[in-house]
Order: sequence, then structure tokens, then C-alpha cells
Amino acid sequence: MLSLVCPALRSPIAKCRARNRFFGPIDGSVFQDHRWIPDRKVFKAGPHWTAGGIENVKKLEEKPMDQKRAVAIVALLAVFTAVGGIALAQQTSMGFFVTSVGVGKGADLGGLAGADAQCQTLAQAAGAGTKTWRAYLSTQGAGAVNARDRIGAGPWSNAKGNVIAQSVDDLHSPANALSKQTALTEKGGIVNGRGDTPNTHDVLTGSTAEGRSIAGDADMTCKNWTSSTAGAAMVGHSDRTGLDESAPAKSWNASHPSRGPGGGCTQDDLKGTGGAGLFYCFATN
Repeated sequence: MLSLVCPALRSPIAKCRARNRFFGPIDGSVFQDHRWIPDRKVFKAGPHWTAGGIENVKKLEEKPMDQKRAVAIVALLAVFTAVGGIALAQQTSMGFFVTSVGVGKGADLGGLAGADAQCQTLAQAAGAGTKTWRAYLSTQGAGAVNARDRIGAGPWSNAKGNVIAQSVDDLHSPANALSKQTALTEKGGIVNGRGDTPNTHDVLTGSTAEGRSIAGDADMTCKNWTSSTAGAAMVGHSDRTGLDESAPAKSWNASHPSRGPGGGCTQDDLKGTGGAGLFYCFATN
């Protein structure tokens, strides 16, 4: 049995009890919350105490503190490496995202080329720059382009590894898995939706619900993504939520055209209806 005394009083440990603190062998180490706390040793004791000593004492293996710290650091590094590996794998598999930021000039994205470059830049920053990225945008007029024809064949996963669609047809069907919880940014963040401040769920597409160019003379692409003043752009709701339960209100790619006092294509106009100039990006490979 290990005899314990108060370093100050040289009396049995029974006289040293105070708030679960016990002073132990002459060196002045402290026992608190069932642990000895000396400089380089740790002792653990059982629950039964007597005036002359301690019952059920278990002495742990004595280890220098620097060695114990090294073991702890190695363990933490292993955890961080595992977590980092999972995150890297998720980012590597990412094939779809909503841009976390727009270009900053309203619906003037610099045309399709400028929008594609923004997709590539954001993907690169997120660790997925080895893929070829394209903006989900249609154009109008001569040589009109369909958004659905620009994005590859699928399947596409978001930044968390969730598959949002298996194919182009699946993407443009009720079976797709797009929602506020899955239409994530390249950083894995959720895009603000209806009820959030600010609401940024209006995503530029310039497309029909089938992902095709909008026919007619009415501008629905802010002059093929080159205007930050007059015009309009068809937008979808990334959170699949609108003013009512109608199909357009719940559409991810064809809810309503932009509008506003600045002409319909300014940054403030986009903000006015719940947008921020964001758009969808898809990996083609």
C-alpha cells in the first residue's frame, strides 16, 4: 500500500482532503479528479481511501511528457490525414457546383467563354481543376447554344460526393437529386434560398426547363451574357422553392426572367429578385 501524506502538514492524507484534491508523496504532486499530476509521472488510483494510505492503487507506465506529446501529435496527424483524404476524394469526384460568387458585373459574364473560365478558376481553387468545366448556360440567336449540350454526359456529383444526376436526361427530369441541400457550391456550402438573408437562389441559365435555348425575340440571356444593363436573363431556383407550388417556382433552371430598374441585367437587378449572378458549373469529363 502506498502511504500518502500532506507535504505541508506531514500528516496522513485523510487530513488533506479538500474539494477532491489530495497531496501526494512528499514531492508535492497533486491528486485531482482521480489523477496524480506530478512533473513527469501519472498515477491513477482506485476509489477507496484510508487515513494511512490508498487502496486499489494502479501505477500507470511512466513516460516522459515529451514522448507522450509525440504520441498525441502522431495520433492527431493521422486523424487530420484521414479527414483530408476524404475531403480530397470528395473534391476529386466533384462534377457539379453552383458558383460561390458571380463575376461581379451582373449578367455580363464575358460571354460563354468568360463563364467557363469562372467555373474553371473556382474548381481549381477547390482542388478539382484537372477536369474541364463548363457553365450551364444557353445562348440565343444565330448559332444558339443549348446548355444541356455543353456539360458532358454525366453522372455528376456535388462537393460532398452526392450524385445529383446520372445523365443529361436524368438531370432534366423529376428524378434528379437537386435541392437546397445538394445544389452546393464548389466549397461544399449551401446557397442561400427563400427565407434566408440575403436570398441568392436565382441562378442564371437562359434556358428552358429542358435545358435548351429559348426561342423568340425576347432577350432571355442578357445579350448572350454580355450585358450588365438592359435585357433579361432566365433564372432557376437552386433551392427548388418559390412563391407558390407551381412547376416554374420549383424549377432549378427555368423559374422566371430577371427584371429591375437598371434594365434587368445589372447586379442590383439580380439582387432585387433574389440572385447574385451565380450559375451552375458541370465537369465534362
